[in-house]
Amino acid sequence: MIQIVYQRKKCIGCNYCIELAPERWMMNKKDGKSVLLGSKNKKGFYTAEAYDEEYAANKALAKVCPVKVIHINKLSL
Repeated sequence: MIQIVYQRKKCIGCNYCIELAPERWMMNKKDGKSVLLGSKNKKGFYTAEAYDEEYAANKALAKVCPVKVIHINKLSL
């Protein structure tokens, strides 16, 4: 399993996450920022757990995020 952590407040809506992992991300039409699907908000940090199959795509988008607000962690069981 992996954990995706996203600080939505600092998102600039560049759309890279939606392009690289559309099954996990979508764009909010109201404010133009990304939405991490299946996440829970805790003090402005949105966190979601996902399967290992999503690791490569999400790690790639975290790298290209211009404001570095997405972090991917591998969870040990």
